[in-house]
Amino acid sequence: MKNVQKGFTLIELMIVVAIIAILAAIAIPQYQNYITKSQFSESQTIADGLKTPIVEYFNQTGNCPTAGQGSLASADASYTGKYVLSAAAGGTAPSCTILVTFKAQGSVSTPLGGQTVTFTGTNNGGSFSWTCTATGIGNQYKPTVCQ
Repeated sequence: MKNVQKGFTLIELMIVVAIIAILAAIAIPQYQNYITKSQFSESQTIADGLKTPIVEYFNQTGNCPTAGQGSLASADASYTGKYVLSAAAGGTAPSCTILVTFKAQGSVSTPLGGQTVTFTGTNNGGSFSWTCTATGIGNQYKPTVCQ
């Protein structure tokens, strides 16, 4: 009489579980980095919305605007997002700044919690060039323009 084996052995199942564990150990940290990068990009989106009113105000007055001047809202907290707490315009001519502050830890990824990103626009004889500085945030989470 022939005895036909049905199913998987314990060793085969353990090998499958080990392979899944190895893949998860690689994938989860990469996923966390991806989430942090996507949350960081919101700071750039909000800053982009402020750049045009800042440049317009500067071209008309020769000064950098603050909240309530030109077409900027009267409260810095008007510029918020899902991960961004506030964005504030300021600076001294010819370098205007946008300071974007992330919400506290728990609302955003841990590396971004409470951190700030500064966008500095410098007047180069009629046109503005913008730079990004984000101290306290690891380079692996920032786009190359902010490193």
